[in-house]
Amino acid sequence: MYNHNRAFDAGADAASVCLAGLAVYTSAFGVFDNAWVSGLSVGLGMLVLLLGQGPAAGAPRPGWLNALHLGLAAVFLWLLWNWLGVMLEQEEFFIEISGAQLMMGWAAFALIGYATWRGFGLPMLLVYLFLLAYILAPTSLFGAGEAWTRVAENLWYSTDGAFGRPVEVVSRVVLVFIVFGAVLQASGAGAVLLKLAFGATGRFTGGPAHASIVGSALFGTMSGAAVANVVSTGIFTIPIIKRAGFRPKFAGAVEAAASTGGQIMPPVMGVVAFLMADVTGIPYLSIVVAATLPAVFYYASLFMVVLVESRRMGIRPTPKAERERITRADWLQSLAFFIPLGVIVGLLVQGRTAQFAGVVALGVAVVLCLALFPAFRRPAAWWAALVSAGRTSATLMVIVTAIGVVIGVINMTGVGLQFAQGILSLSGESLFLSLVLVMLGCLVMGMGVPSAPAYLIVALVMGPALERLGVPTIAAHLFMLYFGVLSVVTPPVGLAAFAAAPIAGAKPMETGFEALRLSIAGFIIPFLFVYHPDILIIEGVTVAGLAWAVLCFFSATWMIATALSRFDTRRLELWEVALRLAAALAILWPGVEPSVAGFGLAAAAMALHRWRGAPLSAPTKLTRNTGGQE
Repeated sequence: MYNHNRAFDAGADAASVCLAGLAVYTSAFGVFDNAWVSGLSVGLGMLVLLLGQGPAAGAPRPGWLNALHLGLAAVFLWLLWNWLGVMLEQEEFFIEISGAQLMMGWAAFALIGYATWRGFGLPMLLVYLFLLAYILAPTSLFGAGEAWTRVAENLWYSTDGAFGRPVEVVSRVVLVFIVFGAVLQASGAGAVLLKLAFGATGRFTGGPAHASIVGSALFGTMSGAAVANVVSTGIFTIPIIKRAGFRPKFAGAVEAAASTGGQIMPPVMGVVAFLMADVTGIPYLSIVVAATLPAVFYYASLFMVVLVESRRMGIRPTPKAERERITRADWLQSLAFFIPLGVIVGLLVQGRTAQFAGVVALGVAVVLCLALFPAFRRPAAWWAALVSAGRTSATLMVIVTAIGVVIGVINMTGVGLQFAQGILSLSGESLFLSLVLVMLGCLVMGMGVPSAPAYLIVALVMGPALERLGVPTIAAHLFMLYFGVLSVVTPPVGLAAFAAAPIAGAKPMETGFEALRLSIAGFIIPFLFVYHPDILIIEGVTVAGLAWAVLCFFSATWMIATALSRFDTRRLELWEVALRLAAALAILWPGVEPSVAGFGLAAAAMALHRWRGAPLSAPTKLTRNTGGQE
């Protein structure tokens, strides 16, 4: 009997390879025509998502759904063909768009909304539908009152809507880095990075969890999607963390928090660095320099939390006989990652374009992977890499098309400025309250969306508010990026945590709250951008200011990490937890006097803890090899 699902998957795979090939071609040889490149990128992305999207991961697709998606894909490609004809004609003549063509634009909006729902769930669809409803609603109902014809003309038949800057930047610059990451993963370079991480951290308490942090930081910066990184590296790291004795929800949370941090880790920052450079006009290298120290802070805080949790559970370092042995071959194979990464940085330092750096690094990576990984010499491995890259690229193309519509609405209506004015009205003269409101807005608007489009959404809506507060541009955009990224570990829509939960055998919501606890430093760091801008190493930085910011962060983070775990050298009483949280809040509060008082509280809390008695000895019965059960 003919397997229709297999045929649809094969079609999605073929379209994925075409999309990956288009990304490489445009990066290597340039854009042959803006309309063609944008149209092909979006069309292939929709084709991949509709042909390959099932009702659930790994679940069989019913025949009616296959037929529906095939029909919708055909309709969208027809709409796209008509759009292409109009756009090419507009390049040469001034034309009038007919009513039928404007209706086609709204049909395309409906299909983009459906694909957004299938690929990213309800939260992003609600944002999309709300803004489309807002722009059409009459002013008497607090809408923008725009005519449906003008909306279709501006958001479909122009470069300020569905095919605006997000589609242009992603299709011309970002996708080649996704292909690069897929090649590293398919060749085995990703597994080698994990092995190096396990070998380097095995001697530390809680070594497997530390290894997950290191490995996910290295690979996450290239992947561009925290959820994809959780799935690709988590299948290796999470079981090992559990075998070390950690609880299932903690194992999943470590992987989710570490993979999420990859999106803020230079030099690629999950491809957001290039988008930020385009949106702000700030040079790429300035963004990377500013983002480096905060990323180090984030991962250092994860190490702290794992250390405290290891002490609390009595987990000891991995025995020497069981540690990963790093061979010369491993170090040699790791060059497939480190040399291309150096090529990217080197070319960008020379002032070359991001797409040129990406395609050269991809070429270097392919050559090294072919030379160092025999399994990658099979055409099947190349196909698998292109399919993986194409599928990831497809989901990104669909969501940035929807984001383009959202941004177009914001530009047409000025809702971003209205939102900024609303925040300023609510917060009055309080900078701190304004930042909290922007933080909440970023967390809500970033839910269910990969880091790159999440940043684009919040930058357009929240950016004006921060700029009116006098926050430096780079600090404002990194502030928004952090909270847009952290939305994937923030319940109730913590997608990265929810992806890790089934691998760990834990409940999704419990894993989400545990990942939120582990990522707590990520909620502190953005406020440092504003109150301690020296950590961004921007103009006016001083050694004293930088040292003070570092001291404040690590002291407050240690207080919070131990308080939330209720453990330091022994279990903390509730009054100790409250004292440590108060100390952390005072340390981070703007101004020298509150910080000094906070340091005094922290010193008193630690002294009282030591005075209460000697540390509890670790349990005599180790929790290793228990599958994470206590």
